[in-house]
Amino acid sequence: MKTLKLNRIGNSVGLVLPRDVLSRLKVAEGDTLYLTEAPDGYRLTPFDPEFARQMDAAEQIMRENRDVLRKLAE
Repeated sequence: MKTLKLNRIGNSVGLVLPRDVLSRLKVAEGDTLYLTEAPDGYRLTPFDPEFARQMDAAEQIMRENRDVLRKLAE
């Protein structure tokens, strides 16, 4: 467990993530992170959960309609 301190940045409050956390998340300065509520608290992730849901739906449609899509590609 890591303890993180909130710091004033102008009129806002910011959080500095340690280098090893940034490395594990595979993010760098300027990247976007998503904060989502989870049953056990909050989750910070570089992946947009809504986009992931949409991609799962698209992959399911592509699997179900593989023959139709193949024919359209001709």
